[in-house]
Amino acid sequence: MAIGSGKIKFRRMLKITVLLLSLILVIEYIFCLPERLFTDPASTVIEDKDGVLIGAKIATDGQWRFPYNDHVPGKFKDAILQFEDRYFFYHPGVNLVSLFRAAITNIKSGEIVRGGSTLTMQVIRLSRKGKPRTIFEKMIEMVLATRLEIKYSKSTILALYAANAPFGGNVVGLDAASWRYYGRPPDELSWAEAATLAVLPNAPSLIYPGKNQEKLVVKRNHLIDRLSGKGIIDPVSSSLAKMEDLPGKPLPLEQPAPHLLERICKEMPGRRVKTTIDYNLQKTISEIVEIHHQELKFNEIHNAAAIVIEVETGNVLAYVGNTKKSGETSHGNDVDIIIASRSSGSILKPLLYSAMLNACEILPNTLIPDIPTQFTGLTPNNFDRTFSGAVPAGKALYRSLNVPAVRMLQQFGVQHFYDKLIDCGFTTLTKPPDHYGLSLILGGAETTLWDLVTAYSGLTRTLNHFAGNSGLYDLEDWHQAVYVNKKQESDDSAHKKKSLEKHGIISTASVWFTFKAMIEVSRPQDYTGWRTYSSSNKIAWKTGTSFGFRDAWALGTTPEFIVAVWVGNADGEGRSGITGISAAAPILFDIFNVLPETSWFEPPYDHMTRIAVCRQSGHRVNQYCETVDTVWIPVSGIKTPPCPYHHLIHLDKTRQFRVTDDCYDPLEMTHQSWFILPPVMEWFYKRGNPLYLSLPPLYAGCGTGSSVNPMEFIYPGENNRLYLPVDLDGTLGSIILEVAHRNSNSTIYWHIDNEFIGMTGGIHQISVQPSFGKHRVTVIDESGRSVSKDIEILQSVKK
Repeated sequence: MAIGSGKIKFRRMLKITVLLLSLILVIEYIFCLPERLFTDPASTVIEDKDGVLIGAKIATDGQWRFPYNDHVPGKFKDAILQFEDRYFFYHPGVNLVSLFRAAITNIKSGEIVRGGSTLTMQVIRLSRKGKPRTIFEKMIEMVLATRLEIKYSKSTILALYAANAPFGGNVVGLDAASWRYYGRPPDELSWAEAATLAVLPNAPSLIYPGKNQEKLVVKRNHLIDRLSGKGIIDPVSSSLAKMEDLPGKPLPLEQPAPHLLERICKEMPGRRVKTTIDYNLQKTISEIVEIHHQELKFNEIHNAAAIVIEVETGNVLAYVGNTKKSGETSHGNDVDIIIASRSSGSILKPLLYSAMLNACEILPNTLIPDIPTQFTGLTPNNFDRTFSGAVPAGKALYRSLNVPAVRMLQQFGVQHFYDKLIDCGFTTLTKPPDHYGLSLILGGAETTLWDLVTAYSGLTRTLNHFAGNSGLYDLEDWHQAVYVNKKQESDDSAHKKKSLEKHGIISTASVWFTFKAMIEVSRPQDYTGWRTYSSSNKIAWKTGTSFGFRDAWALGTTPEFIVAVWVGNADGEGRSGITGISAAAPILFDIFNVLPETSWFEPPYDHMTRIAVCRQSGHRVNQYCETVDTVWIPVSGIKTPPCPYHHLIHLDKTRQFRVTDDCYDPLEMTHQSWFILPPVMEWFYKRGNPLYLSLPPLYAGCGTGSSVNPMEFIYPGENNRLYLPVDLDGTLGSIILEVAHRNSNSTIYWHIDNEFIGMTGGIHQISVQPSFGKHRVTVIDESGRSVSKDIEILQSVKK
């Protein structure tokens, strides 16, 4: 009994041991396959919106290895199966018949001449990286191959092979090989090309295009014969295929969007990214930029960039980040200007105009002072160094006048405008508003082409969606441009319910009047006659030029497209030819010429109203305005103040002199409305407006009874803290004080601290050299009218 009991225990233990070992083997088998077979770095590959390759960057290990593609084209599939594994779809990962035949062949030859591996086993061998080709390793491959067959479908295993097989040199995978050797995607390969690529992984170190051509053509033609013999291709196609030439050495990949490729490499390395780029448009616009670059470089202007977006979606259709290198010389051509921060110049002025319309600060043609202006640390000048005295706001915008823009910003407030720019999507305003001050509107801040198209596309979408949103606002209209194709996501989001608001960042009416003014911007010389052609596109556009002629901007919008262009030198070197109108605008309009023509914006009448405005001032009428126009304005404009320039004056019966009731019989007075600008504004305004009527002189004996002061300081203006200039020899120079008087024939008398210093007639300028400290300047005219200005003379800081 004891012996029998011992045997039973032994058998039981043996069974348990076998079961445990079997369980361990089963578990080991289940988990023997790595979670990821291939962990090699992949090339970053970008495609256009239709899947056309527009760029690729070699992987970090120096291999051209495109990201995994689960699609294997039919021709390559047939070719590789006939060449490597005809029974691929029938075996479980291991073909014992093939292994037996290989063993017999190798024994007879005395060396390994045939492997007998299936494609599944080859996938395992490729994933195990350089393991020795021994019998033991072959057995491991067989086990792993059967496990691979359980985990993945046959089509996936075939795709894994195609994506990771070596194709000679540093080319790995079918996709990379097809593009490097033939410049086409695998789906477009001929039978000869597919057969050539099918035989390459068999001996990639020995046979690859450009080397051992005879051996390669023999293998390829043998495979073509086999395909013909199996009825996969007909005899005629077989004969023609064998006549095709072999490829040479690997071809360089076309790179029509190199800067976008670099951007995606940093943001999404090692991925295949389908972009929103239109391949044909990208090439065309690259050529346009390059044609202009060839002209600009003669003036030592070496860089330019352009971006085109589709307004509705925000999709980037063309992304030209910089010009091409000139031979071996690089002028910062690798810099992606589209996302590089550069001085904004005047390109932000339309946003200020629209923001002030939106905030009831101005009407579309409100008069803005255009006179010599000084602020602490800023003395703005117009580009042509002239002044108009007063100019309608819309005209100041389309003429890009600097002085009115600074005065408008002072009125609107730097903090207010700064906040509005942030709302519009600008990302480069990294310092507080006080850092930029009033120079914010003249290029004191930096921006990018990317931020510009984001902001202006928000304006355009706001106007486009006015009717569809029933006059409400969708704040999601303000979003960044996109260059990754997310069609499915956008299709899904299109069906989401919009969250609409009563108020937007900028009202539709304000946008419409802004774009209306921007149409009037004078086009470059070659496009000046655009209005004479009924087919000409209306384009709301604006240029900008930064201080020192370092940056030239041009941006234009239609309901469907936004184009933005930058021209300059990446290293910041200024050149006289770097201006928005001469350097950037011609590129802008050449680009618009190749885009489809579009209609113009419909006026958002529900957010507009018709009111009476003074023709001369652009303000709402007051009781003294005589010449009145009825115009459309934003609804919010009814809150703007009435005209401050029309007044009632009293004249003698001859209407030649102004009078008061102290010196003239009121019953004989004539009362008349008069358009009166402040003296400095008037002094400059009447130069360009000969019909402007200055106030008549006072009647003899009426003294200074008029409430309108005929004098005003031109310099100094708002800023009363002044520095004496220092001459080249180190001595202190003088400052020029200037006053405007309504009567051009008047004589005025100058005093500093009650001390008479001289008199002037006609042009009232006087050179003085006050001592350091505070002083009061007083001027008195022949009628006893006076005006004073407190100034402080500061000592220049020695450098």
